[in-house]
Amino acid sequence: MFPRYEWQSLVLPPRFFRWRIRGNPLSWLNEPLLQEHWDLIIATSMVDLATLRGLHPRLAHTPCLLYMHENQFAFPVSSGQNSSADPQMVNLYSALSADCVIFNSGWNRDSFLAGATSFLQKLPDEVPEGLIETLRDKSRVIPVPIEDRLFADRRPLMNRACPHLLWNHRWEYDKGPDRLLKFLQVLDQRSMPFRLSVVGERFRSYPKAFDRIREQFGHCIEHWGFLESREDYDHLLRQADIVISTALHDFQGLSMLEAMASGCVPLAPDRLAYREYVPELCRYDSHEQDAEREAEAAADSLEAMLEKGASACPPEGWRASRLAGDYQFLFQHLIKTGAGKS
Repeated sequence: MFPRYEWQSLVLPPRFFRWRIRGNPLSWLNEPLLQEHWDLIIATSMVDLATLRGLHPRLAHTPCLLYMHENQFAFPVSSGQNSSADPQMVNLYSALSADCVIFNSGWNRDSFLAGATSFLQKLPDEVPEGLIETLRDKSRVIPVPIEDRLFADRRPLMNRACPHLLWNHRWEYDKGPDRLLKFLQVLDQRSMPFRLSVVGERFRSYPKAFDRIREQFGHCIEHWGFLESREDYDHLLRQADIVISTALHDFQGLSMLEAMASGCVPLAPDRLAYREYVPELCRYDSHEQDAEREAEAAADSLEAMLEKGASACPPEGWRASRLAGDYQFLFQHLIKTGAGKS
């Protein structure tokens, strides 16, 4: 969105999470770009910003914006992971080190502040007062923008007799594939016809619920698996009727927002960031500890949506053209502030 700025990016491979979130300052220790002078640093919440600035003294006086696309205080731990405070400490120290902290949703910000409060209360001693207030004062919410091109005109009516359901998330446990399976089984038990597309990034190891979905509902499937072409994916967004989330974790929900911008009606649990942009009619009761009860609730909501003729609700406030000014103002303010210090 900002071609007049000169951008340089530092990225690391998306694997080995525990090493990546703790070790990125070491991985970049001899990075030539970090020896240069910059007007502004924008780091994601995966970056150990405090250590990075400590290891590169030149960066200590460079304005730093920390973009929290997620936070480790609200990230669910899978059964195969060992609980560790390290990722949470990285988030906490990075937020304290940053000049400004931006969250992609109000739920992300609130869960971070609540999680940090609870975390600090468990520490044995010598915790300074006012840390949470300091973090709150430097925090703002500016979502990841949705490209304007996705807000395309399309047919306004869904196929209410046999809706095309779209599930378009990462193929991982926290996106609730087991809950999707239970939901589809409830629809089948109620003799509710549907067509199904299950797409999204798949990894070498993935939950077995996907295999069961394909085996049990193969006759309903329109599309299955990752779509290599962005054009093909965008076409699917425009063709589907209802985009579904069964997620236990979603700090913003880009796949939901993109589908909604493309004309899909959302069906999402009444939790996480969905309350900020999914209409009440399109949110089903959340039962995180009871997947079967939640599946029944989701089916109830789908029936109500089809009966009442729920219509598309594009998230206009998330358009890139709407949010560009907020980002521009923030960048310029931080750059000006940094210039005044040097």
